[in-house]
Amino acid sequence: MADLIFTSAQLRRYDGDDGPAYIAYKGIVYDVSQCTKWRGTMHEGQHFPGQDLTTELPEAPHGEEVFRHPCVRRVGILIG
Repeated sequence: MADLIFTSAQLRRYDGDDGPAYIAYKGIVYDVSQCTKWRGTMHEGQHFPGQDLTTELPEAPHGEEVFRHPCVRRVGILIG
């Protein structure tokens, strides 16, 4: 399946309220809808889906390995 292309405005629509929850990291958009820690409207009381979290990861208690979890699925790329 080919990557979809998202703008920041389009990414914000995927906030998990009425559909999937997407986040972006380093230009890649991921579907985190199936991840238990992303269910609801906020992750760990700190991050909302529908956002680019590239600048937030350095402060997280985990690294980039979270994007390899089975519940995380790459869906596209973030431009602008």
